[in-house]
Formats: sequence, structure tokens, C-alpha cells
Amino acid sequence: MSTVLLKSTSREDREIVPLTVGQYHGMIEAGILAEGEPIELLDGLLVRMSRGEGMTTTPLHSLGVSKLNLLLVAALGVFRCHVRIPSPVTLPPRDEPEPDLAIVRGLPADFALRHPGPADVTCVIEVAGSSLERDRTVKQRIYAAAGIPQYVIVNLVDSRLEVFERPDTAKGRYRRRTELAGDAEISLLLPENRRLVVAASDCLP
Repeated sequence: MSTVLLKSTSREDREIVPLTVGQYHGMIEAGILAEGEPIELLDGLLVRMSRGEGMTTTPLHSLGVSKLNLLLVAALGVFRCHVRIPSPVTLPPRDEPEPDLAIVRGLPADFALRHPGPADVTCVIEVAGSSLERDRTVKQRIYAAAGIPQYVIVNLVDSRLEVFERPDTAKGRYRRRTELAGDAEISLLLPENRRLVVAASDCLP
């Protein structure tokens, strides 16, 4: 998922007052931000999303998301969890990213009145081409600080998976990082510490 910050680069950046998740939701409810607008909240700042290269979705990015979605939907049917594509995850106080995919505890109907929060999510997945650096830095820090147990980057640039685990919430980083490709197996985290083991090649477009 590519993102372009709406933030200025001037000295006045120091005077920017970041939004809270509640204020962000209020802007949507009041119609200040249109529902469905391609914006996510990162570090309290409104960030315009552009999936794939430029402002459109590349075929490779779409294929990566679709392939993973089919794989996860087929495998998760026997567990009390589901996969969400791209949908907000609420990480108070100042973040509401929209990962390409997320493995979420419970059923979709459980989230009719709210978005999943940190306690609901076992794994988030970003399919990254032009957004690779941001996903490795800003997104990784946000997910780690929120305590998301597992973060996976589908690296389209190098045709490999980057798997982050053991979040350090105080430092906003993951203690373990693994790169996988080809027939190497990735163990995706499910609720109740169960795992879905698949080949890295099955997760790559």
C-alpha cells in the first residue's frame, strides 16, 4: 500500500497538532471527510493512500492481495477468525491504518459498530511495491507500538516476505525480523496461538 503524506516540510511542522482517533472519526461522521475517502490516520496525521505505483493500483499489487485473500479465506474457515481486506484497524490514540489484509478474531458481524482494535488482530499484512520503505518504517513502528503480534510485508520489489514478530511496544519496533522466499515456510499467527503454515511462494504474486 503506497501512501503520500499530506504533511508540510516547513519549520511550521513543529506546530502541527495531531488528531486523535476520536477526532478523526468525528470528521468522518460530520461529513468533513467523505466515507470511503482514500485516507488513513498515521501518527495523528491524515495520509492519502495510493495503492500500487502512482495513484492507481498496479496489477502486481492487486494480484498479491487477491492471492493472499483466497489463500487465507480458504484456510481460516475452520477457525473462529476471518480476513479483512483493506479495512481500518483502530490503534488509539492517534492511528487508524488500513492494512492490505488483517487476520482478525471473531466473525465479520462482530465489527458492525466498530473497527478491530489491537486485541482483535493477530496479523497484519502489507503488499508493498513503491510503499516498501514506509511500510518498513512508519507502519512497522505503528503496528509494533500497538502490540500487533505479527506484521508481514509482501515485498514485491525483491520477491520475498519480511516477517516481524515479538513487538516491543515501548520502543515501537519488533524484536524479530525474518526474510523468506521460495519454498521457505511462513507461519501466520492465528487466534489462541495457532499457526497457519504455508510456503512463502504461495503468498507472493
